[in-house]
Amino acid sequence: MFGRRRLGKAATIGAAAMAAPAVARAQTVHKWKIQSLWQAGTINQKVFEDFAKRVKEASGGRLEVEPLPVGQIVAYSETLDAITNGILDGHHSGGPYFSGKEPALALIGDLNGGFENPYQMQMWFEYGGGLELARDIYKRFNIQYVGPVWWGVESIPAKKPLRSIADFKGVKMRVPEGLGAEIWRRAGVGVVTLPGSEVYTALDRGVIEATDWGTLGMNNDLGYHKIAKYPLYPGFHSMPAAELAINMAKWNALSPDLKVLFEIAVRDFARDMVQRVALEDLKVMEGAKAAGVEPIDIGPAERRKFRELAQQAWADWAKKSPAAQKVYESQMAFLRKIGLL
Repeated sequence: MFGRRRLGKAATIGAAAMAAPAVARAQTVHKWKIQSLWQAGTINQKVFEDFAKRVKEASGGRLEVEPLPVGQIVAYSETLDAITNGILDGHHSGGPYFSGKEPALALIGDLNGGFENPYQMQMWFEYGGGLELARDIYKRFNIQYVGPVWWGVESIPAKKPLRSIADFKGVKMRVPEGLGAEIWRRAGVGVVTLPGSEVYTALDRGVIEATDWGTLGMNNDLGYHKIAKYPLYPGFHSMPAAELAINMAKWNALSPDLKVLFEIAVRDFARDMVQRVALEDLKVMEGAKAAGVEPIDIGPAERRKFRELAQQAWADWAKKSPAAQKVYESQMAFLRKIGLL
């Protein structure tokens, strides 16, 4: 009997010793400040906030994300450095903002005129090598690129009907500098670079006649359709991929199960963003006629013309760095595989 007691006590102590690390892990709470590129109150920021809630619930409270709107801690153009330097734990932003540091980020974040819908580009990320390429680049900045997050194909609000690529010739259009601007210049557009805060006024006063901004619903939220009543929809020129990227030390501090959980949550976040923004676009379409808005679909033939213009710009951009060349070659191979080239 005495022997059995000793065995039981030893077994209990052994079980407790094995359980202790697991208990300690379960009680570790990781709290991350992640800044987005979205204004507070927008549908995009709400989707981001819902993502943060799901992460906390799915992790049993072990991982908490504070979803900060754009500019809360640093400017949108400074988040990459802020992550590297530990000011932010991560960002939900876009690679093209940082293409001055590495030109490949422009191709990863938005191959203008390339893919026709987010799911095609997601296939490239997940099954065409895109995710590995992005992660290799971000490692240079001591950052883990977790995954891409789209919001859909963007629309162009215009003050006059633009029914073909030829119609864009001579049009004054606000376009951010970078790959997109280079493509539009090839189409004869008078590219105007303006900060977002000045776009509405510039449209209203006729300084510009059209703008590269967001999706149909996002543009409507900003009131663009009140003064630019000919939005191009469905969009064709730009389909940006933002991302979830985390400071490497913070990422490495997670247990393996939390890493997998967060990666899955980011994939779901991408789906949620695309679908909820698409529903906002449909709402705008339903009320377009009553609001005096005429959405214009330029059609497959004109879309092909834009892609042909874009191809030389992609090739020229790829020459800017070895990493850009790798990304370009990977994307071209995948576009051919799915029949878009």
